[in-house]
Amino acid sequence: MSTSNAPAGEGLGERLGERRRVLVVDDSAFMRRLVSDIVISTGEFEVVGTACDGLDALRQIPLLDPDLVTLDVDMPNLDGLGCLDRIMRDWPRPVVMLSAGGSDGGAEATLRALDRGAVEFVRKPSGAISLDLELVRDQLLEALRAAAVVTVLGVSTPTPMRSGVPADAVARGSAYDRGLHSPARAASPPAYGQAPSFVVCIAASTGGPAALSQLIPSLPRFTHAAVLIVQHMPAGFTASFASRLHGISRLAVHEAMHGEPLLAGHVYVAPGGFHLRVGGTPRAPCALLDQEPTEWGVRPAADRLFTSVARGYGAACLGVVLTGMGRDGADGLLAIRQAGGLAVVQEHSSCVIPGMPDTALRVAGADEIVALQDLPAAITRLVAGQGTAHDHVEQIA
Repeated sequence: MSTSNAPAGEGLGERLGERRRVLVVDDSAFMRRLVSDIVISTGEFEVVGTACDGLDALRQIPLLDPDLVTLDVDMPNLDGLGCLDRIMRDWPRPVVMLSAGGSDGGAEATLRALDRGAVEFVRKPSGAISLDLELVRDQLLEALRAAAVVTVLGVSTPTPMRSGVPADAVARGSAYDRGLHSPARAASPPAYGQAPSFVVCIAASTGGPAALSQLIPSLPRFTHAAVLIVQHMPAGFTASFASRLHGISRLAVHEAMHGEPLLAGHVYVAPGGFHLRVGGTPRAPCALLDQEPTEWGVRPAADRLFTSVARGYGAACLGVVLTGMGRDGADGLLAIRQAGGLAVVQEHSSCVIPGMPDTALRVAGADEIVALQDLPAAITRLVAGQGTAHDHVEQIA
């Protein structure tokens, strides 16, 4: 989910003058050893202890006072979610979840952990001899680097935002918080059946799932605009994330599919592992997916989406850059502004990690800088001000 663009060899220890102290929590002795080896491999971090389950972790945290915690999701006695709740309540500090994923249940539990205050998550290696071990190593170190620059205030237990959400969505919110969905909740609102004359595209990384869980449910059911989201998240999690957003939103939210037509009143989430672009024409736009090389180390990359929207929609688009580490979205936001579109970045102090919006502001500037709690109203106002269809019919793809 997160990206690190520090020059090679520039570690946190060099930047901050000390190594961050990590507690590793996992019920597998092999995983505790493997994760510990990864954590200490660069010299940026030190492992001050390991714990075999959530109860063991809760005994050790007040004694060891680690700066960071890596926390397995699925453990006996006290699982990762229960342990996370106690950490956020009693000893708030950055927590990186380690998830086996691979199933709806695993993905749901991981996403609930992000709702409850975890900074980041990483998919665990699949076994003792894992072909993806090097990828997992890079992702874990990037997640720890992101977590290490989060303040304690930034990891306190989040309060879900309900203002502006319809009563039925508030009722569904309790099910959302539990990760539960019934077929009735999954049913989409009626499609407007018309192409959007305006597009909102959103970029997010570390801290993005929680931010989007506040933002999207508070947006109205746009009649002429579609929303496209790039959240840095691995394959296997974005479909569950979209489904959970759909359960509490006026807008219909789902994972984007290659070639599907874009409709007003709908939200499209880029699938993990695929770049999302807008193709066709503004009168008949469609979603395009590809697995071309990563940009800034991520796929999906917001720059790909933003650039395609700028090229096709010109002034009839809005780019939004939310919390995240790295610089994805900055060049794309510049393309949107150069095409006459609007740009909004999340205000620095309301971000879990302000790297992406701060970089976007330096590179592209912005029409508005808005705190997270004020973003729904700002986006709604800007979309409402662009309600007239445009005549630009240039081929997008």
